[in-house]
Order: sequence, then C-alpha cells, then structure tokens
Amino acid sequence: MAHFFDNLNTPWTELGDGIRRKIVGHTPDLMSVLVQFDKGAIGIAHAHEAHDQIAFVVAGSFEIDVAGVKQILKAGDAFVAPRLVWHGAVALEQGSILLDQFSPRRDDFL
Repeated sequence: MAHFFDNLNTPWTELGDGIRRKIVGHTPDLMSVLVQFDKGAIGIAHAHEAHDQIAFVVAGSFEIDVAGVKQILKAGDAFVAPRLVWHGAVALEQGSILLDQFSPRRDDFL
C-alpha cells in the first residue's frame, strides 16, 4: 500500500445497491475505508468475528443501529462496533459518507 492517498485520482469501487468504497490505506493491523451511500442505501446489519470497527460520518447523515440501539448520526459523529456486535446503517441523504476504520485490516477488501 502506498504511503499517501490521492482521493481525486482514486476511483470508487461499486459494491451495488447504492454503495461504493475507496480504500484509503492499510497496514496489517489497521485499515481506513471511505464508504459512500446513495440516499436510502442500506448497510445491512452484521457483526464482525475478527474486526473492531469505528465509523466516522464525513458527510450527510445516517440512521445507525448498534446492538439494537438506533441513533441518527450527522457529519462529525461516529459509532463504535467492537467485534461480535451487530451494527447496520441507512443513509438519509444522497452522497452520505462514512470513514470506516478496521482493526485488524479487512483482507477480504483487498
């Protein structure tokens, strides 16, 4: 992985259903990923067996569910989902963006 991330020259990887991502950077122990959502796109609830996750809202807003508790998060807010904790998201605005941090890195994204 490069030492620098050039956002303007890094294309989005389409994931389908109105969601796309860009890998910002990674080491074996840490990964940062930008995830952009169309309005109404759903990050289906799930839990990670091997990864802790912190997601920071860069733009827009989301309805976030962590461990069965729902909250509206806007730019500047974040949520923490330790491994094995169920979490999901629904984008409330077009172009809403999360910066996801994973530890350890998500090798399945590479």
